[in-house]
Amino acid sequence: MATTRSVLEHHLQCFGTADLDGIMADYAPDAALLTAQGSLKGPDAIRGYFAAAFAEFSRPGTTFAMKTMLVDGDCAFILWDAETSARRYENATDTFVVRDGKIVAQTYAASVTVKQ
Repeated sequence: MATTRSVLEHHLQCFGTADLDGIMADYAPDAALLTAQGSLKGPDAIRGYFAAAFAEFSRPGTTFAMKTMLVDGDCAFILWDAETSARRYENATDTFVVRDGKIVAQTYAASVTVKQ
């Protein structure tokens, strides 16, 4: 069975390559993704979220810097910065709860500045 660390590493690898099917394989069927804009529940809602994110983060010139990555038991936390052609993401955080090798819950928050 996959560990929390291996699930997180796979998730980050898939995010970096805009692998939508790969990233969705990390989630349990009843997973929830909680953001400041609301809660997304289940694969269809989460897939739509990542399809939009990949459209932005796969643009030329995008930068990403991992600042902190912590794993403790079934929980993982990352702190990162990124910049795309449209936005700047500062002190972005994701927290993941992994059970039985799948993400069952994730939170995301960031300070996002839209570029003029």
